[in-house]
Amino acid sequence: MPKTLEKALNAKTIAGLTKAGTYADGGGLALRIDDKGYRRWIWRGQVDGKSVVRGLGGFPAVSLKDARSGVAKVRADAKAGALRAVSTTIPTFAEAAAKVIELRRPTWTNWRHAAQWQYTLNYYAMPVLGDTAVDEITTADVMDVLEPIWAVKHETASRVRQRMETVFDWCITRGYRQDNPAGRHILKALPNTKRMKQHHRALPYAEVPAAFHRVSNCRAYECTKFAFKLLALTATRSGEVRGADWGEIDWESATWTIPAERMKAAKEHRVPLGDQAMAVLRDAWAFSGPDGLIFPAPRTGKALSDMALTQLLRRLEIPSTIHGFRSSFRDWAAEQSGASWAVCESALAHTIGNSVEQAYMRSDLFDKRQVLMQQWADYIAD
Repeated sequence: MPKTLEKALNAKTIAGLTKAGTYADGGGLALRIDDKGYRRWIWRGQVDGKSVVRGLGGFPAVSLKDARSGVAKVRADAKAGALRAVSTTIPTFAEAAAKVIELRRPTWTNWRHAAQWQYTLNYYAMPVLGDTAVDEITTADVMDVLEPIWAVKHETASRVRQRMETVFDWCITRGYRQDNPAGRHILKALPNTKRMKQHHRALPYAEVPAAFHRVSNCRAYECTKFAFKLLALTATRSGEVRGADWGEIDWESATWTIPAERMKAAKEHRVPLGDQAMAVLRDAWAFSGPDGLIFPAPRTGKALSDMALTQLLRRLEIPSTIHGFRSSFRDWAAEQSGASWAVCESALAHTIGNSVEQAYMRSDLFDKRQVLMQQWADYIAD
């Protein structure tokens, strides 16, 4: 075989390749260019008598020299029996993510982990990566996912990166690619946010009554309005309200008991329901009672999305996040209620004190919180 066919590619020839196609270098190594111009290295060979394809990473992140070294390693692994034959069909990122979630699901302590994985990847990563084969995805593609949210939603962006990294780690173990485009190396290319302390946008508490009545009088979907009003009246979290079930409501004692699996601290939380909160629930009963979700989404009947509440505020031009109403309540409680620090923190279902103090504190201060939450409801709803 002519020497030029053994090592057909070099820096100059690669630079001149513009058309989609597969360009062989020799020894099973080839550079594949797709219709979008993405370039990636692949190796074709035989494992256990079966024809297989291995992704070796994208170009130029993986150089020609590195790709050739990768081929040597793959061939050595194949010879040593350390390389398994897998399907030559490369999954899309969406397919790989779904597989990883199913594999990890038995290890998660509650349903929220799977829901959080699916939501963050579906909302942020899938529009950019979802339909792309995993061996075609580059670090630049991952950066396209992260850069728009890295500074403004840093905690969320960090979780998205970690979850993408896990998906690509699984792809590596399956032989679909050899590098991880979402690895920690990309942190060097993203802004340093260590000194950035982010807060949820919140209204000054004096502006909450006007916002509350604006929502009450708008023409939005009734269950969305009810969900917002209960959230504001009880200073609970979005997910706690959107996932609320009629079985959690005790009408006689005016108490909403949120089970541990739906709480951030994984501890059951009793919420005292004031007069206004009970009125909201009676109105909601006409729409969704007596069983299942209190605030079902229209058409699907599933839980309202967090975006439904966010869009409600945006349409009404209320300059706060949904979570920000907890901050508004906390500022009011500190400055106007006269309630103790422990009562205010308990109202927000925050963990109080260190482990020793928690061991001795058996009360959830329910009676005092009941007084506090009625005062807050009177302030914002009357």
